[in-house]
Amino acid sequence: MEDLTEEERELAAMVREFAETVVAPRSYEADRTHTLPMDVVAQMGELGLFGLPFPEEYGGQGGDYMALGLAIEAIGRVDQSLAITLEAGVSLGAMPVYRFGTEEQKRELLPDLLAGRALAGFGLTEPEAGSDAGATRTTARLDGDEWVIDGSKQFITNSGTSITRFVTVTAVTGAEGGRKEISTIIVPNGTPGFTVEAPYDKVGWNASDTHPLTFTGARVPAGNLLGDRGTGFRSFLSILDEGRIAIAALATGAAEGCLEAAVEYAKNRTVFGSALSTRQNAQFTLARMRARVHTARLAWHHAARLRDSGRPFAEQAAIAKLVSGEAAMDNARDATQIFGGNGFMNEFPVARHYRDSKILEIGEGTTEVQLLVIARSLGLAG
Repeated sequence: MEDLTEEERELAAMVREFAETVVAPRSYEADRTHTLPMDVVAQMGELGLFGLPFPEEYGGQGGDYMALGLAIEAIGRVDQSLAITLEAGVSLGAMPVYRFGTEEQKRELLPDLLAGRALAGFGLTEPEAGSDAGATRTTARLDGDEWVIDGSKQFITNSGTSITRFVTVTAVTGAEGGRKEISTIIVPNGTPGFTVEAPYDKVGWNASDTHPLTFTGARVPAGNLLGDRGTGFRSFLSILDEGRIAIAALATGAAEGCLEAAVEYAKNRTVFGSALSTRQNAQFTLARMRARVHTARLAWHHAARLRDSGRPFAEQAAIAKLVSGEAAMDNARDATQIFGGNGFMNEFPVARHYRDSKILEIGEGTTEVQLLVIARSLGLAG
């Protein structure tokens, strides 16, 4: 991490220590019971992690996306569920309010979100609309001074915790020139007609809070519109661009966690009278794993630096997510192979990383979507 400032190194070291001493000892049981440890989330809030990239005037730490990525990477190294809770809490929960909210909305909602006292979800994905957000079917119509929302969302992170305050949903609010007008609206938890359905039974990220949502005539004040009417689609794209940097940091942490565990295991595992680490095939596997971590980290660091300096970064964010997501999945597979039968046991972190890492090639834009973004940056219109 030679490109980091002294302050950034201190942050990374602090969160890494927190991850090892507080998060890691709880990870197996949280995964086994599919339970998000809210006391750990509270401690993350007390450390200021949810407020890292926000100004101090709203209760933030005055940092940037580089700082956020360092924290997410350090936690993702030992527990992807807690890392995605932080990532979604910032990128999908608080950031839309900060980027597009009115001053009144910011003053009301951000302090608790940035302190980790509250969480929020971002309701974009639907049964028929994921990367193709233009296929959104959830609707919102104005009835007097209220929005009336009908529809459903799926795979929504942080939507059903004990401290979830609201979800921001994309909805069709009209049509113009044959195209859907998509807006974003804040829907507080507890709103009549808004139902947080039972949590999913997932392959991985078991301790992360994820639910489908249903809206049946849910009414919220017209003032709950987030940003200008009809700008929801454009706003969503910009939020995902930033989120991809954070997801890439998480994936890099997962890839590094797999590498470190595999190196330690290979050094201590005796095979035919000698350490597994002395076998050239194991050495080559570990060397490739190291190269993936290095490449993934360079990619997300570059994207974060571009974003934080106000330069275009969409292509680099897509590259970072593509490279790091594949690095996490490949390293999880190789680490599991190094561990042999033990790698198939959930008590070992590499087994959890193996289950967890696949979603890193899907969530917040699939691998194919990243390739499409990169192809378009090359002038290859389809």
